[in-house]
Parts: sequence; C-alpha cells; structure tokens
Amino acid sequence: MQLGRRSLLLAAAAGTATAATAASAASAAVEPRKGGGPVVIGHRGAAGWRPEHTAPSYTHAVQTGADWIEPDLVPTKDHVLVVRHENEISQTTDVARHPEFADRRTTKTVDGRAVTGWFTEDFTLAELKTLRAVERLPAVRNRNTVFDGRAEVMTFQEVVDLARRLSREHGRTVAVFPETKHPTYFRSLGLPLEPKLAAAIRRNRLGRRECVVQSFEPTSLKRMTGLGVPLWQALGTTGGPYDLPSTTYRDMMTPAGLAGIAEYADWIGPDKSSVAGTTLVADAHAAGLRIGPYTFRAENQFLPAQFRRGSGPNDFGDAFAEYTLYYRMGVDAVVTDFPDLAVIARRS
Repeated sequence: MQLGRRSLLLAAAAGTATAATAASAASAAVEPRKGGGPVVIGHRGAAGWRPEHTAPSYTHAVQTGADWIEPDLVPTKDHVLVVRHENEISQTTDVARHPEFADRRTTKTVDGRAVTGWFTEDFTLAELKTLRAVERLPAVRNRNTVFDGRAEVMTFQEVVDLARRLSREHGRTVAVFPETKHPTYFRSLGLPLEPKLAAAIRRNRLGRRECVVQSFEPTSLKRMTGLGVPLWQALGTTGGPYDLPSTTYRDMMTPAGLAGIAEYADWIGPDKSSVAGTTLVADAHAAGLRIGPYTFRAENQFLPAQFRRGSGPNDFGDAFAEYTLYYRMGVDAVVTDFPDLAVIARRS
C-alpha cells in the first residue's frame, strides 16, 4: 500500500533520531564526504541527460556536481573490463547496424534468464571500439538521442583516467563506483571480473576516497576484500543474489541480515522503494553500515504518485521533493540519473 507524502515524512522523522545516534558507527565504515551532506552518485554518469556509460555522460555528471560516477563492468572476449549496463549491447550501442557482426547475434542464459542479442564477451576490445553508444531509453528520453553515435564504448581504465582528469579540473576528488555485473556468470566463462578489477585498483593506487566497489552478489564482494576500498552490497526488491539461491534480499535487509553484511561490506544500496516508510536507514546505521538508495529519476513514471506533475509518464515531476524526503530520512548517498537535481536539492 502506498503511503501519502505526510505519512512518509512522519516515518522519516521517526527514524532520524535513531539514525543520528548511530552516526559514529556508520562513519567508521568509510570516510565521509568533504563538505557534509549525502554523497551524490551519478548513475552511469548523468544518464538522464546523456547516453549512459559514455565520456559525455560522466563528464556532465561531474560538471553538475556529482561526487562519484558509476561504471557497470563487463568483460570483452580478450578479458578487458568495459563499461555497459549489461553484457547484451543491442540497446546501448549501434551493433545491430553493423552487418559485419550480424552473425554474432545469439541467445544465452544469463543468471537463469534467456537473453537474445549481442554480447560483449563475444567481441574483442578492438571490435567494440568500432561501435558507438546510443540512448538506452529513447521512448523515455528522446532528447538524448541527439547524442546517438557520438561516443565510444569505454574501458574501466578510461573511466578512471577521466575521473582523475575531472578531479584535477574541478579541484575535488571524483570517485569511481564500479559494479561487477553477473560475476558468477562471467566466472563460469573463464572471464572473472574480480581479478581484473583488483589489478586496476592496485595499478591506479585507488584509495578509499577514489573507489567504492559494488555488487549484488556477496561472493563477488568478498573476493574484493583487502584492497583498502569500501565495499557496497546492492540489494534488489525481489528474489535474492544469484550466487546465494537460498538467500533473499528481504532477509538481507533484516537487522540480522544487515549484521551479516557488515562483516564484509561498508554500505548497502537498496532500491529506494525499500527505504520509504521503513526503519531500514536506522537499522543500517545501527549495524555500522552506510546506506545509498537507487535509482532516483525525474520522470513521472519513476516518481511516487504524490510527486508526479502533468499528465505524461515522461513529464518531469517534483524530483526535488523526493530528494528532500530521502535526505530527511538520513540516507548517506543517492544514486541518480540526474545528479544536478540531487545536488541542488542538497543545497536547499
């Protein structure tokens, strides 16, 4: 049942005192953001304004105030980490327009689900570099299609290099927030993500202010311990981690489940719907964890009913009111397609 705005605000206020008393425990988990306030994480860059996972998307995110930028990691055939939302790339690149790759189209089972299309693990990096990025949600974000065909598929190393250049230009540290995508699946192919990611962290000497590693699979995160960077356990709304079939996300969000997460991770990242009207923020802080819900967007179809404005599902609603609501709940970060709006809301 959906709560009204007043009920949500009351629930947030009720949890604020508990969250505050646990602040010292949470702050021990990872260093706080300089300047105070929740961390603003550019989801795949500034995906609301540019095709995701591209240099223009990441650059726009940082230019408008994002503290971290998020690359989703998948491997190439020659085992290079590249950044795409999924390993199936027909929705995020122009691969279907390349006749030389027509025979690469296939159907695979990824995490128990049949998927048809073109997959990064069937392409070398050199081949992927001949493709160009396109807007993943053209029916929702038609304005972004003007940028189709203008940006390459990036490697994780290129994202690190870009983050460091933008850090110098803007006089502040911009962190990278890589997610290991389908790590069990890629391990089964002999293309494990974790060794390559760990090597990149070491090679670039990324510290805890420059890198936070996330995954929906606990096994993947546990393989990344000892690197000196914070770990972030992402949590879905249904089912559970693919690597732990007997575990549900619901169980992981109980006080006992959070205590278990705190044994290996510093953050949790639940869907924002798992936070509103619950004690999850206070429970996470009590376990010594920080919490950063996902994914905040400005379009009506992604907003709670009370924040929608206008009649169209793709019209912008009152995104500022939603950010304010979650900031008052005491979240430590927000993962957003519109980092500029999150930054403005943080200032107000």
